[in-house]
Amino acid sequence: METTQISDIKIIKSPTSKIDSVDFETLTFGKQFTDHMLVCDFIDGEWHQPIIMPYAPFEMDPSSRVFHYGQAIFEGMKAYRDAQDEIWLFRPDQNYERFNKSAIRLAMPEVPEHIFMDGLKELIKIDANWIKKGNGNALYIRPFMIGTSDGVIASPSLNFKFCIILSPVKSYYSGEVKVVIADHFSRAANGGIGAAKAAGNYAAQFYPTKLANQKGFQQVIWTDDTTHTKLEESGTMNVFFRINDTLITAPVSERILDGVTRKSLLAIAERDGIKTEVRSITVNEIVDAHRNGSLKEIFGAGTAAVVSLIAGFQYKDEYFELPQVADRFATQLKEKLNAIQYNEAEDTFNWTVKL
Repeated sequence: METTQISDIKIIKSPTSKIDSVDFETLTFGKQFTDHMLVCDFIDGEWHQPIIMPYAPFEMDPSSRVFHYGQAIFEGMKAYRDAQDEIWLFRPDQNYERFNKSAIRLAMPEVPEHIFMDGLKELIKIDANWIKKGNGNALYIRPFMIGTSDGVIASPSLNFKFCIILSPVKSYYSGEVKVVIADHFSRAANGGIGAAKAAGNYAAQFYPTKLANQKGFQQVIWTDDTTHTKLEESGTMNVFFRINDTLITAPVSERILDGVTRKSLLAIAERDGIKTEVRSITVNEIVDAHRNGSLKEIFGAGTAAVVSLIAGFQYKDEYFELPQVADRFATQLKEKLNAIQYNEAEDTFNWTVKL
């Protein structure tokens, strides 16, 4: 293996690549990983040297705190290759800031910017061949951190492992999904960790989503934990509602994640003259809007799928099919966001970062 040093990052390159064994036309989201990963340990109160090394399993003590008390956070980002073969990141500063907010909320150390950003950029450069051209093709970036102290005493970990792994992806969802509006289960509660990208948030969603799947629905639209009347997120995504020609989404809070795609779509909509409202929206409001014909669209927004179209929703025992509108805001906004991400349109917001 070749070992080099760039700044304070140690680089150990894999002697071979598995890229030729990957069919990039039939990728399953998040199943294939590139040749290298970044690893950095926090031990004895300080961050140690980050290392880029061949992608491989690592050993952990069975009593590591992450297994018993769930100290685990992550982020989701993407890198894109444009038609000129240049590689771009999209708003990485937002993911970095949110990662450290999650770390603080779960009593974990903040990751220094030079480890996160410099390590991320160097890792992508090394595995750049895994990023393919074409709309929908991207490199999914998964930074994460886990508690690694051993011992099953119920207390925060003192040691941590920060990693970044990379996965080549195509479009995450295809087609439209049908959803159930939750009237019992909640994604998050006031005072909880709903605003953090904590692993446990997603684990808690799996069971109610499984129940929805068994009834023929793909996702759940989550409601507030107190009254179950306020619509908050859809599956693992932020959610938008179009009533007449107004785009509405819930404000971020302790329960709702500050989604990078969410705020990017809002900014594009506002720039292009689409009326937006960031406010609480209730189940009764969208049911009434459906009945009077003013509910035009519902769609999810997130890094993986960008936009996920919703065909209809069930509340209690009644199903509401959404109309097929010709001028979908979801489609327009996705195309405009993708054009910025793939350097096909001017980035008037200064969101993109060239590698």
